[in-house]
Amino acid sequence: MKQIVKAAELTAAIEEAKKQGLEIGLVPTMGALHQGHLSLIERALKENDLVVVSLFVNPIQFNNKEDLEKYPRTIEADLALIASLPQARAKELLAFTPTVDEMYPQGEPKDVYHFGPVEEVMEGPRRPGHFSGVAVVVRRLFDLAQPRRAYFGEKDYQQIAVIRSLLEQIKYPIELVPCPIVRADDGLALSSRNMRLSPEARAMAPAINATLEQAAEMAEYEEVDDVKEWVLDTLSSYHEINDSPNGLKFEPEYFEIVDAITLQPIASWADAEKNGAVGCIAVWLDGVRLIDIVKF
Repeated sequence: MKQIVKAAELTAAIEEAKKQGLEIGLVPTMGALHQGHLSLIERALKENDLVVVSLFVNPIQFNNKEDLEKYPRTIEADLALIASLPQARAKELLAFTPTVDEMYPQGEPKDVYHFGPVEEVMEGPRRPGHFSGVAVVVRRLFDLAQPRRAYFGEKDYQQIAVIRSLLEQIKYPIELVPCPIVRADDGLALSSRNMRLSPEARAMAPAINATLEQAAEMAEYEEVDDVKEWVLDTLSSYHEINDSPNGLKFEPEYFEIVDAITLQPIASWADAEKNGAVGCIAVWLDGVRLIDIVKF
């Protein structure tokens, strides 16, 4: 594994790889790596000759300054974690760790991307400018790494749809590879934000996935709106029924059941016969915003 900070050095390394006919995989991350990220890197290492892993906290995708300031930054631990992968020692791997100035040498980009209905639901209205900021940094990484394949985790399900739309707009011949969520033993979806949870909140958080799994079972005999209402009510009242420490409680921001491709809300299960349905949720717990999905 080699760490690269300068964009010019990455460009030179990619040009040399292209001359050798190597296939390149890209794993974009914001650092604070966990086993979920490692699963993306491991898959990329299996399917490509050279893998670029970016570790960059992208300021322009945060519409909440406090969230940006609190986002964990663990670069040395991240690099050690990547280097510990057996495949990383056997294959070529570049860890790209640029500064903000290196990524945006002309200052904050003025580019603005629009994704139509895909960004008008769920995260879109609640995080104005977020997906455009994601698109700006991802396109910059595409330009630098010139990958054949790019790997993203399904926990950020709406983001995958946005990147798919971005690729259609810019017409880059890059294969988008969605990868399954990796969960802790108790079911909580792994996330960099989990490390901000207090021990009490961390013990409570698995109820999110447990509720979603039960919702998937209910879909066999309940209507869409009834399942949605049950999920929101169950989490909102969790602290009243269970032993909730220190007055902690779930504060659901949304739970939507949507078409798996268009991401538009469905009114009945029949609406999703073609593409399938996905339930997407955002929940606040102990001041931390957690997201998760369930497939129906």
